[in-house]
Amino acid sequence: MAQKIKPKNSDSESINWSNIDTILLDMDGTLLDLNFDLHFWMEYIPLAFANKHNLTHDEAKDKLFPIFRAEEGKLHWYCLDYWQEKLQLDIAKLKEDVAHLIQIHPFVLEFLTQAKVHKKRIYLVTNAHRKTIQLKMQITNLASYFDDIISSHDYNVAKEKQEFWHKLENAIQFDKTKSIFFDDSLSVLKSAKQYGISTVVAISKPSSKVETKQIEGFINIETFENVFSINWIKKSDLADKEKVDNPLKPDIINVI
Repeated sequence: MAQKIKPKNSDSESINWSNIDTILLDMDGTLLDLNFDLHFWMEYIPLAFANKHNLTHDEAKDKLFPIFRAEEGKLHWYCLDYWQEKLQLDIAKLKEDVAHLIQIHPFVLEFLTQAKVHKKRIYLVTNAHRKTIQLKMQITNLASYFDDIISSHDYNVAKEKQEFWHKLENAIQFDKTKSIFFDDSLSVLKSAKQYGISTVVAISKPSSKVETKQIEGFINIETFENVFSINWIKKSDLADKEKVDNPLKPDIINVI
């Protein structure tokens, strides 16, 4: 069901949509509720590991969490094949077991719809493994909104690294000065900013089960309700549309 969008003041008002032609979007925590991923890795995987090795749930967590932390931010952290071999568990099948927790964040559909209406280029840019992307697109039906879906596994380097952004720019030919990027990971946000993407936006509430937390140094939004803007399109485009709708009207348009 579409949600009514209410005007709301936030630092997202500083986004100049008329100068943006490309939207780069993270998936987990940005478009989708991170609750699925947190529950899967922090609760469900330890439970499956405990059952396999005759451990308690807490014993499994004590064993697994240091292993997880050692790979955090690296490509291995996001690789289902790596964890399947490392833990000897069918990670993809286990994700399907709790797929009912995969949820789209509020106002995402409205945002993507408006972005397409105003002919923005829209790319899903994620560290997620292709198997995870396939499952989540199947559940959410979001794939049709994107011009393309890029996984860091395609480039064999995570978004935390500058090499990823070089490869992405070569692949989709985006203009850094006319692009906006949304993510919930501080290290990824810093990497995108370092690369020179002009507008970098942090998601301050990636999980519905976690309190909002401001990320210093970036525009922050809690949901995509906060980024809707009347300045989606250029004044010249508005003028062209007005000429078509009102051909006898003088070539003067006030844009609020």
